[in-house]
Amino acid sequence: MTESVVDVRDDVAPVREFWESLGLPGLFDVHVHFLPPNIQRAVFAVFDSAGEKIGRDWPIRYRQPHAERAELLRAMGVRRFPTLPYAHKPGVATYLNEWARGFAADVPESLWSATFYAEPEATTYVDALVADGVEIFKVHVQVGEFHLDDPLLDPVWGTLADAGTPVVIHAGSAPVGNDFTGPEPLRRVLERHPRLTAVVAHLGAPDYLAFCDLADRYERVHLDTTMVFTDFWEATYPAGLTDRLRDLQGKVLLGSDFPTIPYPYAHQLEGLTRLDLGDDWLRDVCWRNGHRLFGAGR
Repeated sequence: MTESVVDVRDDVAPVREFWESLGLPGLFDVHVHFLPPNIQRAVFAVFDSAGEKIGRDWPIRYRQPHAERAELLRAMGVRRFPTLPYAHKPGVATYLNEWARGFAADVPESLWSATFYAEPEATTYVDALVADGVEIFKVHVQVGEFHLDDPLLDPVWGTLADAGTPVVIHAGSAPVGNDFTGPEPLRRVLERHPRLTAVVAHLGAPDYLAFCDLADRYERVHLDTTMVFTDFWEATYPAGLTDRLRDLQGKVLLGSDFPTIPYPYAHQLEGLTRLDLGDDWLRDVCWRNGHRLFGAGR
């Protein structure tokens, strides 16, 4: 697949019109990725060949260099966003974390992000990062192929629960599940660490209702909207999901998966609007909930 960069100048106005019409100061997107260039190229390559696994192409819309992508988010009015590195094997988390620390220092809108892996060193570097003030972690068990409840991670979850530092967790089985995905591993972690601040990526797709149950039961469990309700995602959803999301209004956070999405950024917002849950729900999801969870920031 070609790696040509598309002209995205027309993507700005629809996003700004969305949040301006709601009277918001902008958007708070909790699921954005910025990665070291070598890792970013590898991730793009995986998505370029995704059709072999999911049965359809995944044309990445936002291939611009980091500086251009950050400026595009600014232009669209995405006021706060993380970088969400995720370790795909042992021994790479520290490298990703150092790069993400530098990015956060250079880009004031970004949340200082980090990752960890089920490895003996995790407790040491997570403790140090939390002490230094890191704002958010990301783990991706579908890619990393480790169990959330691996005993090596028990002290890590304890540190995060005590500190209240949010962690975005790709635990759902979409788009391709494996032995490490699904709601049960996270459920077991939460039974041991009920105060953990977890943000379930993609609403936990396709096990939406099971992850909604976790958000209902545990005070600090949240859900992000990444790619869900877009035309690219599933055509059908379980009965009652919209009602559950209405009831969980204060726990649903805007997520986009920028830059690795196959449609304009505004399409995520269109999908949320089509749920017809009202302007106040959209205001909470797209700004207030993120602002409340992370504070005013830097």
